Amino acid sequence: MPGDVKNDMERIGLFSEMTYISIGDKYVPPCSKPFNEAAGKNRQMIPGGSKSMANITGGYFDGEFKRVFESESYSDPLRVRRKYKIEQAKKNLGKAFLPSSGEIKPSGQGSFYGTLGGPVPALSPVQKPRKAYTAPGKNFYTNPSKHGTGYGYPNVTIGKDYPYTSDDYDRLRVLMKKEHDSHKQKLKGGPLRLNLYPKDFFDENPYYSDKPLPPLKDKTKKIEPVKPFMPSSPGKEPGGMKAGTFNQYPSHSNDPYIAKSAKSKISAKPFNPPTGPKSYPIRSILASNVAKSVTPMNYKTVKLTSY
Repeated sequence: MPGDVKNDMERIGLFSEMTYISIGDKYVPPCSKPFNEAAGKNRQMIPGGSKSMANITGGYFDGEFKRVFESESYSDPLRVRRKYKIEQAKKNLGKAFLPSSGEIKPSGQGSFYGTLGGPVPALSPVQKPRKAYTAPGKNFYTNPSKHGTGYGYPNVTIGKDYPYTSDDYDRLRVLMKKEHDSHKQKLKGGPLRLNLYPKDFFDENPYYSDKPLPPLKDKTKKIEPVKPFMPSSPGKEPGGMKAGTFNQYPSHSNDPYIAKSAKSKISAKPFNPPTGPKSYPIRSILASNVAKSVTPMNYKTVKLTSY
């Protein structure tokens, strides 16, 4: 439109407004303040002049010279040993132990003569008290061995003969009877009988039923005829309302009219709709292919392709 003029920032997407790095404060140049403002205020530290390093402690921070290592001076080992012996001798509670004059030698191997402890009771040669000796009894005397293999010959083995026990003749029958009686006691009902035996014909009365018969109907009571449903002719069309339905049109409830207030809230700033999509220059495919294929090294020998 002739009256609608846009600048380049609104028309093309290549330009944008620079961001703000300030909150509205005034600009202060960097050289307006001195480098060290505190150096020119109040009292300052005035040294007594530089001191040169010499053989005195004037040019150093410490008031006295310190050794590099601790206890590195000369030490006499003999003097240290004597001092240690004196300290250990102070710990003695009584006089020093002096052995008796002359050495007492033992009289023989195993004797305790000349020792400080005396005899050891565990190594004494005296025998310990024991129980009286009981001589074993006489050997077990048997008769001469009996001849025979042992199978079928009586009085051949050491033990007594096995007594003869006879078996009952009907033992098997008695055991079977006991087992049958115990089986009968475990049964809870009679034998199962099935009605699947073959018959010549069907049941005697095929119409027999265990259910009771229903009560008889009263034929004297007259039944009124039912009026059939007759649709309306012709059928009604809706026509934008409820004319063609079975139910009536529901009643409409009146809504109370609320008048709007005359005062309209107008914001201080006018509403500016967001700008639409901005155009952006696009390079053609032909130009991009030429820029990629043609270089300063091969622009003389390159073969251009026509599209």
